[in-house]
Amino acid sequence: MSAALPLIDSHCHLDAPEFAADRDAVIARARAAGVVAQVIPAIRAADWPALAALCGCEPGLHAAYGLHPLYLAEHADAHLQELRERLAAGGAVAVGECGLDYFVEGLDPALQRHFFRGQLALAQAFGLPVIVHARRAVEEVIHTLRDYPGLRGVVHSYSGSEEQARQLCRQGFLLGIGGPVSYSRAHRLRRIVAELPLEHLLLESDAPDQPLAAQRGQRNEPASIALVLDEIAALRPEPRATIAAATTGNARRLFSLAAA
Repeated sequence: MSAALPLIDSHCHLDAPEFAADRDAVIARARAAGVVAQVIPAIRAADWPALAALCGCEPGLHAAYGLHPLYLAEHADAHLQELRERLAAGGAVAVGECGLDYFVEGLDPALQRHFFRGQLALAQAFGLPVIVHARRAVEEVIHTLRDYPGLRGVVHSYSGSEEQARQLCRQGFLLGIGGPVSYSRAHRLRRIVAELPLEHLLLESDAPDQPLAAQRGQRNEPASIALVLDEIAALRPEPRATIAAATTGNARRLFSLAAA
């Protein structure tokens, strides 16, 4: 691994049970790899209190609160009111993870839209960015976001087309790039990463999920974004340090994170 540069993991589920046994060591490895901050998006209301406690006791960890579409069966309208109250209390850097997932069967599209729009409205009301999950739903996400002018955010683990990427960038959204860019068969994603202006890219691990190709089948960690950086640098003309500085700056601006 190359020399450590200051990096921000824009999407890491460090509160997941997969990290319960060695979370401190995972954080230490991330810091050794240059990760100076991590944004941790919640997936359901039941996780919000523990996430707040984790981020409150560890410098460099930043909470986002949301209702993930994959956990639709656990969400209730009352959670949107709870989310409003939590955002009003302060401490959140974003709303999310929220969005639409049309890949997994059995998730009611209308109910997904209801919770997605409810969270977008709250993000707009509180002036916060959104962390968006869009799986086989990028086009609908783009059209939905147009109903919330001025809203900014990131479409994490981006999987759409080149034209959809350009549309999102025009709407003020960034694209989260992680382990999938390391797969040689990910031709479209690798083209997008190679060609899109740096100001539209964020690094993410999505740990414990989405490891790089070389670690397939293993638990992913936030330290891996240093390797994601290497993958991006191999696709672009800019030096590794330039890409690191740009993506870190993008994350600081989007999530209003103070410099370390």
